[in-house]
Amino acid sequence: MNHSLSALLPHAPKNYYRWALMHFFFIMGILFSSWAIRIPDIKNALSLSDAELGGILCGAPVGQLLAIAPTAWLVGHIGSRRSIMLGMCAMPTALVMLPVAPGRLWLFAALVFFGFSNNMLNISLNAQAVGVEFLYRRSIMSTFHGMWSVGAVIGGVIGAIVAPMGIPPLTHFGAMFLLSILILVMLRTAIMPRDVRSAAQKKKQSSIRPDLYIILLGVIAFGSFATEGALYDWSAVYFAQVVQVRESLVRVGYVACLSAMVVGRLVADTLVNRYSVVPVLQVSGASIAAGLTLALLSPTLATATIGFALTGFGMASVVPLCFSLAGKSSQVSPQAAISFVASIGYFGLLASPPVVGMLSEWLTLRWALSPMIVIGVGIVFLTAALKRLQAKTVFGNKNNS
Repeated sequence: MNHSLSALLPHAPKNYYRWALMHFFFIMGILFSSWAIRIPDIKNALSLSDAELGGILCGAPVGQLLAIAPTAWLVGHIGSRRSIMLGMCAMPTALVMLPVAPGRLWLFAALVFFGFSNNMLNISLNAQAVGVEFLYRRSIMSTFHGMWSVGAVIGGVIGAIVAPMGIPPLTHFGAMFLLSILILVMLRTAIMPRDVRSAAQKKKQSSIRPDLYIILLGVIAFGSFATEGALYDWSAVYFAQVVQVRESLVRVGYVACLSAMVVGRLVADTLVNRYSVVPVLQVSGASIAAGLTLALLSPTLATATIGFALTGFGMASVVPLCFSLAGKSSQVSPQAAISFVASIGYFGLLASPPVVGMLSEWLTLRWALSPMIVIGVGIVFLTAALKRLQAKTVFGNKNNS
């Protein structure tokens, strides 16, 4: 690392590792959002119907599911540092493959690779983030995911600017590729070299069986992921078809959702450290239900935007807290616990977009999104059940959440 860059880095090791991780989460958010914001353009380029788009979009969550077991094995054998570096090379490469897909089947295959590389990077970053959080001995996980949301908002804003200008997705994605590789080259030596685990985790790291506690965390993550998948893939289409705004405004709901997620994730750690996990997760579920109810019952530009923002605020901390709690399990290693939660959770991303597409064909897109209201209510009740479970992971402790 050159001396000028080293001068900008914090000197305490745990701050040093946190600083680097925040930037990698940031870039992952930009890459994901760059694709999501250009979905309408690629839909139009290939003349896809809602149902066809819904089926093709499930390629990304399929790839994410396929990445779970290999990434858990990879992190366990070569460490999260090298796995992060592999993911940071693979994900931007997959991004630039998407706009050059000549047809439906090729686009589906490209999305599988994109989803695979995205989840490889995601699990690797979260596994290392659990170790950095262990060094701090307080909740900081939502801050990392907050940086993902900051990147996603910036990626969404960039897309909302360049798309109306007629800049093709390939040019747009190529620029994001160069930015990602530059960040990796600059910060590769700032990644924590060895994964940190508690003494209890080291004793149990060979266990591969999840308990009911981990499974329930996965179910809660499933609900949040399902809502995220629906809003990421269908928000722009919803504003175009249901709210019926002009082309320059179809991405307003998406940007509002991600902006609220930024706020939610940046304040979540403070709230968790003060009030514990349970109230934060329950308020999150209630916010998801209230926001979607508002957006669907009153599909105007103002109310739908506010509703999507409330939903984004609700989604903000659910998955980070589930990953954080899973990563602290004394039964399995962090990468295995996170992978178990992700295994269940990512089925939400797999099922949600195509189900919304099919329901949209049978009913309307407006009502195809209504099951997400039930999911928000479900998170409230499942969190209460989670609190009552007997688990070795410390759950009610404000400083260990």
